[in-house]
Amino acid sequence: MGEQQDTSQRGQGQEQQGRTAGGQWYPPEWPDRIRALTAGTLTPVAPKLAATVMLLRDTDAGTGTGQATGPATGPAVHMLRRRASMAFAGGAYAYPGGGVDPRDDDHHVGWAGPGLDRWAERLGTERATAQAIVCAAVRETYEEAGVLLAGPTADTVVGDTTGEDWEEDRQALVARELSFAEFLDRRGLLLRSDLLGAWARWITPEFEPRRYDTWFFVAALPEGQRTRNASTEADRTVWIRPAEAAAGYDKGELLMMPPTISTLRSLEPYGTAAAALAAAGAQDLTPVLAQATLEEGELVLSWPGHDEFTKRVRIGGAS
Repeated sequence: MGEQQDTSQRGQGQEQQGRTAGGQWYPPEWPDRIRALTAGTLTPVAPKLAATVMLLRDTDAGTGTGQATGPATGPAVHMLRRRASMAFAGGAYAYPGGGVDPRDDDHHVGWAGPGLDRWAERLGTERATAQAIVCAAVRETYEEAGVLLAGPTADTVVGDTTGEDWEEDRQALVARELSFAEFLDRRGLLLRSDLLGAWARWITPEFEPRRYDTWFFVAALPEGQRTRNASTEADRTVWIRPAEAAAGYDKGELLMMPPTISTLRSLEPYGTAAAALAAAGAQDLTPVLAQATLEEGELVLSWPGHDEFTKRVRIGGAS
């Protein structure tokens, strides 16, 4: 495994949180909920807008301090493991991220990089929605990993973000006592939207009680900053190369949701963080939404374009 922080026993929560195919997160209540959806007795909830960031860091071969293990080349990605007690995806590995704060579309947000018209076109949304999504990506990365994609000018980025004063502001953001616009203004900072690249979009299946319409972004770890486990929702964080993480998933050692393993695999071809960021503009942002159908006595759960995640469940029996 890669460099670790806040370690605990691997695989904690897999038994109680859900059955897996390989390392695929599959809660035991899904078959009943899928049956209810297909029978018309379950009404889907509206998905909440969300954003998550695949934070990348270039690494060298070896296993010394600050280096990821695995293949000798290619960037590592920062991942956290959700606590087993979490109602959604407990025990699964994911990236820093979360839901949009209603104030993330505040028109006072200090902004640098591509304008809102370009972001709205790229994300396929209105300007205000595009701003909220990008702000959520930057804000959540700071809240959960302590990394801030912002700077005092359009071509600079902050360095060390540790210290009591920074932590007080971060805690105020988490508690929603401080909006992200207010935080940036207090610090004299501009959000660096050019440090982000939109990568994918996945929508939680309709039978889930908690649903998210999530945009995935890539970004490089800014020079002088370091990650830490600042999230109360995670019990472990790692820097790990995508190929190694995918191998752990295939062996059933690392639990992940389909969007996580899919985006990990899509990062494998890139030899540097900069190469991945440069490729972001060509990534397909067509939303991926799971489909549940009834076929010859089986419930079939599939994600269009991602056959490896297809799950078949016998009616009245185990999967």
